[in-house]
Amino acid sequence: MKDLIRKNRSYRRFDETKRQDEEMLKSIVTAARFSPCAGNMQRLRFRLVTEGEECAYLFENLAWAGYLKDWPGPAAGERPTSYILILSQDDRSAMLDIDIGIAAQSMMLAAVSEGLGGCMIGSFHRERTDARFAKDGYRVRLVLALGVPVERVVLEDACDGDIHYYREPDGTHRVPKLPLDTLIIK
Repeated sequence: MKDLIRKNRSYRRFDETKRQDEEMLKSIVTAARFSPCAGNMQRLRFRLVTEGEECAYLFENLAWAGYLKDWPGPAAGERPTSYILILSQDDRSAMLDIDIGIAAQSMMLAAVSEGLGGCMIGSFHRERTDARFAKDGYRVRLVLALGVPVERVVLEDACDGDIHYYREPDGTHRVPKLPLDTLIIK
């Protein structure tokens, strides 16, 4: 499990020649289906996006890597090849956000176990995304961008508390993590 968690990075560049089919995505959603949720309410729904035109539309409505100010997102040939959208109806319960987090992490770990990588994206054009992909009173809450990663992501210790991820000239994506002793409160 620890290895899966370490491999579950925010990958933002993918091999577009390697596509996922709907059956693989359904197996990933199954991880969310079997995950715990508040009161067993099962309020989340999922939309699978695999077709070229829909993927392109969704890609154009996403924001990528906030710390990389000069990077507009993956170039053609390195874009996600599929997406899983997490939807819910309006609900002001704080537990809904927790359910979304649990479902998203379960699906990302399932994706990694299948040799995929991905990025959870909460920064997207909500009105356009809802208009295209949501229905029956549901709204898109989180986007999971998926594909076969083509970038190297390295975890490293944060220096002086600086947690800003960055990219090396060779394309290596570095992700600083706070030391364990700073995370545990005594």
